[in-house]
Amino acid sequence: MTTGGLVTTETTTGAKTHRDGASSPRPGPLGRLGIWVTAHGRVVAGAWILIIIGLGVFAPSVEKSLSGAGWQAQGSDSVAARELAVEHFGGNASSAIQVVVKGDQRLTGEPGAKVLSQVHDVLASDPRISQVLDPTPGATLSPDGSTAIVIGGAGADTNEMVRVATDLSPKLKALSVDGVDVAPTGASVMWSDFNKANLEAMMTSEMISFPVTLFILVLAFGALVAAGLPLLLTIAGLVASAGVLVLVNMVVPVSIWAMNFAMMFSLALGIDYALFLVVRFRAARMGQRSSMNAAIAQTMDTAGKAVLLSGGTVLVSLSAVMLVPSPSFRSMAGGIMISVVFILAATLTLLPLVLSKLDHRIDKLPLPWVNVGEHRSPRFEAWAQRLWKHPLRWGAAALTILIALSIPLFGLTTAMPSIKVLPEDASARVGYDRVQEAFGPGAPGMLTIVAPTASAGTTREVLAHDPGIAAAMPPAMPTDGADYRMIQAMPTVDPSDPALGATVDRLRADLPDGVLVGGAAVENLDLKAQLDRSTPIVIAVVLALGFLLLLFALQAPLISFLGTLVSLLSTAAAFGVARLVFQEGIGAGLFGFEPQGFLDAWAPVFFFAMIFAIAMDYTVFLLASAKEHWERDGDPKSAMVGAVAHSGRVIFAAGGVMVAVFFTFALSGPLPPKEMGVILGVAVLLDAFLIRLVLLPVLLRLTGQAAWASPAWLRKALPKVSFAHE
Repeated sequence: MTTGGLVTTETTTGAKTHRDGASSPRPGPLGRLGIWVTAHGRVVAGAWILIIIGLGVFAPSVEKSLSGAGWQAQGSDSVAARELAVEHFGGNASSAIQVVVKGDQRLTGEPGAKVLSQVHDVLASDPRISQVLDPTPGATLSPDGSTAIVIGGAGADTNEMVRVATDLSPKLKALSVDGVDVAPTGASVMWSDFNKANLEAMMTSEMISFPVTLFILVLAFGALVAAGLPLLLTIAGLVASAGVLVLVNMVVPVSIWAMNFAMMFSLALGIDYALFLVVRFRAARMGQRSSMNAAIAQTMDTAGKAVLLSGGTVLVSLSAVMLVPSPSFRSMAGGIMISVVFILAATLTLLPLVLSKLDHRIDKLPLPWVNVGEHRSPRFEAWAQRLWKHPLRWGAAALTILIALSIPLFGLTTAMPSIKVLPEDASARVGYDRVQEAFGPGAPGMLTIVAPTASAGTTREVLAHDPGIAAAMPPAMPTDGADYRMIQAMPTVDPSDPALGATVDRLRADLPDGVLVGGAAVENLDLKAQLDRSTPIVIAVVLALGFLLLLFALQAPLISFLGTLVSLLSTAAAFGVARLVFQEGIGAGLFGFEPQGFLDAWAPVFFFAMIFAIAMDYTVFLLASAKEHWERDGDPKSAMVGAVAHSGRVIFAAGGVMVAVFFTFALSGPLPPKEMGVILGVAVLLDAFLIRLVLLPVLLRLTGQAAWASPAWLRKALPKVSFAHE
């Protein structure tokens, strides 16, 4: 109809009508959420203030509350042996505190005897120590009498025993005097020392990564105020998730690694998500001159939807790690998932509110050469055009690099971490070395063998004739009269030597039924065996769930399959580089670590899930943009070129931030965080710059319309998901 010469229209889609004849689309669910958030700013801001303050109260105690234990295979013989040792043998188990006292001369005289007495008293004063075992000649007292081991039996679970080690280690080391040195050691002390070294490294890395990250963000956003938003939102999400982890730990033990990984992972993801939304908002508000509500709705319905699906992919990938029956793995995956949920919540609720309040002030302190309202990057559009013209040339080059870096993967070997993950001056490592010097190479890895009383004689006979056993102690009586005997046996090799695995397998085959072989080193072997069984399952589940989520989002089987498949390339290449660095020691001096000759056994399964989550993060960003253009134009070239032109700058900047964050963690601290930093840093570098900005666009070019084809039955089965806003 006409009114005063102006044309108004009504559409069946529910679009709002404007007096200039143009219609804006009806906002989708996320668009409506964004508008609601801006309209109820006080409610949303108040809720976040309560969340941050309420949970933030607990956050400062996260490092003290969480522990590093839990590296065990639930249901294994070694865990059962430890539990029997704790219950019936005064806690003389793998989690016991071992205090090594080393004197310049025999410890029977002064001041050695006095120090040993003081060590006994310190251990006995803690109610979490069940009993104190003084040095025994022929067992825990060296032949020359200059080295002795005092054992504080575990009277609590493994997590609490790590805290015991943290509490008692300073007191015990303070007992050292001239001529007599005290060094606590054992598995619990090792984790305590590792946590301390790791915390210092994490703080150092954070101090380095934040200014580097801010610098990259300023370049990406072109304005200082806009660049600060991702960091503020990420901090809010991390504070809340840290508080939740402390609360969860009151019910279920949570590994300190959960917070460490969550900090690194969430910082990178939070910046990614904020970057994607802020760039889209500025394009709509400053570039297209849309109204505030229209800009927020467009941002949420496009970038917000991609962020939500990306977060879902991350959560799905990490959830597969829960299939590994180990407390440490489950708590690490759960901790990261909690932090991702908070980062997602902050991005989809708090960020739209902040954007609406700042409005044009978001571009304060801009760089002079930056067009803040620009969404389609001319440089990345030119790059996409080059890829469209010469797809085989660029695709083959990217593929060659990725395959070449993947080749070393075939020689990768894994094992559980050795004592080398600790600094040389760490108490646990000092004590470890002294035990080896005084008692033999296998002494730090004593086997705990728990046998029914009737089988004790046969068990000792088998141990006496096994070539992998250097010595076996007489059977120990239980403290509560239980029908068990415990025999401690010393292997002939270092606990990290692969030959120990063969010895344990042989003993388990030869010993009578019902006899359990345990000890800290055996718990590591059992966990590695469990990881070897679980890793293929986790990988298969991650790939299947990732494909299904992409299929749900894109509704196109071919490109969903290809997007999932190419994610394996960056993973394979990253682990190929990991073999060269951590197994072969190339670059060990640069990163400041002592090579173990293998990659830690937990790395493949856990890092695969993390790498795949990040890879799919970029995949969703690129393909969501491609789908948006495909829905609008129905042209394969428009979809490919438009995707790179609109999302390329975000992927490039986000990839740069992630690489910076991960590699700063690789430059400090003990070995495991270095492995994480290098492997994830290399994976992101390859994934963002070779796969998402070269190989995947080339695949879109080569597959053309087939990339977006979908059978009718699939379209009917799946709910409609659209990325086009106009």
